[in-house]
Amino acid sequence: MTDIHKHQRPGRFSVRSGVVGGVPVATVDGEIDHDVMGDFERALLSQDAATLPRIVVDLSGVTFMDSSGINVFIAAHRRVGEAQGWLRIAGAQDSVRSLMQMVGIDALIDCHPSVEQALKA
Repeated sequence: MTDIHKHQRPGRFSVRSGVVGGVPVATVDGEIDHDVMGDFERALLSQDAATLPRIVVDLSGVTFMDSSGINVFIAAHRRVGEAQGWLRIAGAQDSVRSLMQMVGIDALIDCHPSVEQALKA
């Protein structure tokens, strides 16, 4: 995964990557919309899924997400699934969680209250 900071609008969107217990964790802050979709996609899909078939995405710092974010999650889910891996979402705030429930992404991708719980699942 790749660290991304949207410089055109500082503080609006960033992704930091790390590894916890051998699992890549992407920590996202700000807003996920059409303007940052490419950056979000690069952050989640920049690595070969065969070498990193497991990913946890921490959304606890995300204050807004539209369908652009949903599309990136679907693409990432498919990609890691092809490598017999998994994608898990952690810490989504109420507004983001409501969107995921409304479109059914929570039925496709496991959603957990925290990164720790996502890693233990």
